[in-house]
Amino acid sequence: MRRIIVAAAATTLIGSVVAACGSTTSSSTAGGSSPAAGTAASCTHASIQNQLYTKGVLTVATDNPVYTPWFEKNKPSNGLGYESAVAYAIAHQLGFSPSQVTWVSEPFSSSYAPGPKKFDFDINEISYTAQRAQAVTFSKSYYDVQQAIVALKGSPIVTHHTSADLKKYLYGDQVGTTGLTYITNNIQPTQQPKVFDTLSEVSAALEAHRIDALITDTPTAQYMASAQLKHAVLVAQFPTIQP
Repeated sequence: MRRIIVAAAATTLIGSVVAACGSTTSSSTAGGSSPAAGTAASCTHASIQNQLYTKGVLTVATDNPVYTPWFEKNKPSNGLGYESAVAYAIAHQLGFSPSQVTWVSEPFSSSYAPGPKKFDFDINEISYTAQRAQAVTFSKSYYDVQQAIVALKGSPIVTHHTSADLKKYLYGDQVGTTGLTYITNNIQPTQQPKVFDTLSEVSAALEAHRIDALITDTPTAQYMASAQLKHAVLVAQFPTIQP
């Protein structure tokens, strides 16, 4: 069974090739603590070839679609956006040229699920949780984030969002995300949140007034409110909750 390493709080899931280059010391991430990636004398371009999903190529996975500021123009291979740049920096450290990096699509909820993987690492804002760490290995965080609320301007939650107020709204979120977990475990709303396969579907539900708000990583929330969604606003940011 192929075991993955997740690298970030916005995180990367990395396969056995990168696992061989890491240690197991603890480091803080957006979702808590995760193993820190280290260096190993045996971690060379030549020595990792037999551990690659495809020999001679570094296979990197992420979701589809992907969003600013993590990626640009829904094209991970263009090197633009924070996570695309991180992926190519990892590739460079491992001795791969940009042309030797292949991108594949992997649904967010599948990336940290147990079982074989068709990639060497996955980079997709995957926060560390103890439950996820039972199936995959996390690298050191590359970006610490908190969860934030996005809603439409003029909706009640914009001005009424005390802890008690937050319980009365209808939320929506992507399946398997820490945003959805935050809604369920921390906000504990009186209405069952709506669950969607992709963040695009969540955004569409918000614009169609099918939900009152969504919860997502703050950088993504900032982009949604400022550029992606019409009439949207970032309502508030939550403090980091340690698992």
